[in-house]
Amino acid sequence: MINPAALTLLDAALRGGLLVLLLLVSHLLWRDRPALPAARLAVWMAAGLALQVVGATPLVEERLAWQWQLPLIAVSVANAVLFWIFVRALFDDDFRPGWRHAAAWLAVAGLTVVNCLIGPPGPAGPAPWASALWLLQRLATGGFALLAAAAALRHWRNDLVEGRRHLRLFIVTSGVAYTLGMLGARLGSPQGRLSAPLATLDVLLLLLMLAVLAWRLLGVGRTDLFPQPAGAPTLVLALRPAGADDASRPPADPAEADAAVAALAPPDAAETRLAASLQRLMAEGRAYRSEDLSLASLASRLAVPEYRLRRLINQRLGHRNFSAYVNGWRLAEAQAALADPAQREMPVLSIALEAGFQSIGPFNRAFKTATGRTPSEFRRENLADS
Repeated sequence: MINPAALTLLDAALRGGLLVLLLLVSHLLWRDRPALPAARLAVWMAAGLALQVVGATPLVEERLAWQWQLPLIAVSVANAVLFWIFVRALFDDDFRPGWRHAAAWLAVAGLTVVNCLIGPPGPAGPAPWASALWLLQRLATGGFALLAAAAALRHWRNDLVEGRRHLRLFIVTSGVAYTLGMLGARLGSPQGRLSAPLATLDVLLLLLMLAVLAWRLLGVGRTDLFPQPAGAPTLVLALRPAGADDASRPPADPAEADAAVAALAPPDAAETRLAASLQRLMAEGRAYRSEDLSLASLASRLAVPEYRLRRLINQRLGHRNFSAYVNGWRLAEAQAALADPAQREMPVLSIALEAGFQSIGPFNRAFKTATGRTPSEFRRENLADS
């Protein structure tokens, strides 16, 4: 038999510790990485979890008037949406949240408020459609949990940051299991409320998951999880024009960009040989032209374990994503072809396909991101005086 007084004391201690940890994570992320979407979203996620922790306290659920609980309940349910957005920002360096993501959060929060106002469905429910609204809310909670798992697993093999790869699996297993488990527990409880033991288990699980996430966000792996500040020597920056007055200059050679970044790393004989082999395979063998090129196939061609190649491209050459690394080589070839007067009549699509892109859409988007111009604009500017 669980002592109620001891359980209440334990529950309060766990909630207090969780709130302190949330405050610490928010403060440090806001101080160190205020410009990054993932850091800003982590702060919002921490605020949402803090409200969820307070709102799920048994004493609050029992004694606070239901009208005052509405905002807390709405935020708690909509945290599933916020978690999905945060996961996307954390694992996709190019992701930027927009109005659609805010609209999704507002829609789930608003649906929760409506359901609270009409009451739980059942024989005494106000209308048959109440059951449909409650079902929609539950599907939304579970659905966004699955979307978060899909976002964490997306491009897992292309992720070159080892610590972030491990965190992806942790979020998939723990985050989805927690969300679906607590959803099932609330479905089996009267009026959707957790019993005192389940409420304490809820906050304990949250505390454990947050402790692991905080260690990864703020500990020794922090610089791995977040992109380096603007100005760090990466291939994308090397391909980007230096300024408006320099817009017509041909792009930098990817081999030169990689060599510049590699020069910053401590020398290692085996790693240097591997870097030279990789450069020859990409520059002379033009391996990037292969449509089905993957980290595994490239490692096989170099006769090295996949983890060694991943570590080389990430830690020595400064790239965080394998697809971005390969696209850098493809874009450099395409830019050189577009600036070549001898290839003036070659269609842009042919240049893109020859460089290794599978269709014109991804090529145009990648080109615009890297240069700030469309391929046609780039060609027009570079061939204007030729």
